[in-house]
Amino acid sequence: MTRPARSKLARVLYAILAYVSLGVGLVAIVIPGLPTTEFILLAAWAATRSSPRLSAWLENHRLFGPTLSNWRNGKVIRRHAKVSATLSMLLCAGLMLALLDHHWPVYLAIAGMTLGNLWIWSRPEHPCPAPSQAQQP
Repeated sequence: MTRPARSKLARVLYAILAYVSLGVGLVAIVIPGLPTTEFILLAAWAATRSSPRLSAWLENHRLFGPTLSNWRNGKVIRRHAKVSATLSMLLCAGLMLALLDHHWPVYLAIAGMTLGNLWIWSRPEHPCPAPSQAQQP
């Protein structure tokens, strides 16, 4: 577990980061293409340094708690989250290609989503089993 920041200014800055990240993460639930999980992970990280109350709320939340636990225990991203992220990115890319002029910012955004998607799919879907104890003779 991470220790809280020592100075009051650092705790305030971490708290601002935690609450802003949580807010963006909540908005991202309904906006295709905006990553939810990354902002919730950032909020949890900043909350451990600033607000034990927010940190405990995130860890015990029915939606966010399992995601945070999976991440903490082996950097796991479940398959349904991967599929959801992929579909969201495909929808966003399709909308950008259909509605926006095809200039370099559109292609840069699609490239970023592609790289993010590749990274997401490179994460394990299940926690690694604990190494078995060597048997004593």
